[in-house]
Amino acid sequence: MVRRSDTVRGFEVLPRRWVVERSFARLLRSRRLVRDYERRTGTGEVVVWWSMTMLMSRRLAARHRQRPAPARAA
Repeated sequence: MVRRSDTVRGFEVLPRRWVVERSFARLLRSRRLVRDYERRTGTGEVVVWWSMTMLMSRRLAARHRQRPAPARAA
């Protein structure tokens, strides 16, 4: 949560808002999260966990592929 300062008048762009918006955009890439199909909140929570797990595993796999192979001693 970012608090607005009392000294500023008018519109002010709050920092870190884009982090939350980017996270929601990444979640909405999952087809099941585009529409509200789940009737129970627990099921929806599991789908969010699954979506973020897939995102993180893809990031880790991409990072692992970018590293060069270690040189072997002869």
